[in-house]
Amino acid sequence: MVSIPASRNKATRRSRKPLSSIISSNVVRALVVLYVLIILVPIYYLVISAFKSNDAIFTQPLSLPTSLSLQNFAAAQDDAGLFQAMGVSIYITVCAELLTLLLALPAAYGIARIPLKGTVLIERLFGISFLIPGFAVLVPTFLLSIQLGLFHSTLFLILFYPVTALPLTVIMMAQFMRSIPYEIEEAAIVDGANRLVILVRLMIPLCMPGIATMLILNFLNFWNEYIFALVILGGDTQTVQVALPLLKTLNIVDYGLLTAGTLLTVIPVYLVYIVIQRKMQEALVAGYAKG
Repeated sequence: MVSIPASRNKATRRSRKPLSSIISSNVVRALVVLYVLIILVPIYYLVISAFKSNDAIFTQPLSLPTSLSLQNFAAAQDDAGLFQAMGVSIYITVCAELLTLLLALPAAYGIARIPLKGTVLIERLFGISFLIPGFAVLVPTFLLSIQLGLFHSTLFLILFYPVTALPLTVIMMAQFMRSIPYEIEEAAIVDGANRLVILVRLMIPLCMPGIATMLILNFLNFWNEYIFALVILGGDTQTVQVALPLLKTLNIVDYGLLTAGTLLTVIPVYLVYIVIQRKMQEALVAGYAKG
């Protein structure tokens, strides 16, 4: 009879998980799988419906399309000019993103790092803007665009969208900059770097995770904005969110056409999220490696 050492028996008993731990881990896994299904099933339904007709969507809602016909996408372009509208949305969103960062980063650095009187008050003033609803400034914004001669102009939205995004961006970036040790900045000052050099070469690279987060949030807000784009823009110039409802007619709703148009508007959001998320992960890994 082979005897098992006592030390091995103790290690075996320690390696065995209690039944309650096994049950709880299985429950957590089941909840994660359920959550993933809740997210993926609507996306799957949206993608396959974009290649189907109305009859196929109602008779076989979850089955794969019989052919990958681009007829719905072509019809969406013909009816609402979605590709031109996507170009307008991309132009406005990219310009507004760049302008937001150009204004928010120096402001956040001044609030977080420069010890001046009134910086706390300025930060609180940025926070007060959260209490102002968007509809409250719709009419004044409309009148302002007329007075500036920018009504029906994309330039007004490029200047207006950063105003709506600056409060949250400044406050969040100030918090990220406060988390950076002061010793790094003091070493740069000893080496002769001024404030602008510290901001561009030191703070911005170290704050890349925060910048990536704000880029994603601001992109979603700018891309999905509807009310101000509907009121300010007009004629042939319209954003994709304004053009998308044009696919819905009064008599009958072509769900294949609507899902094709919706899929076109969703694709840039996922692409931007994937790219920025990867950059954010690379910045985090680089920061841990330096640490």
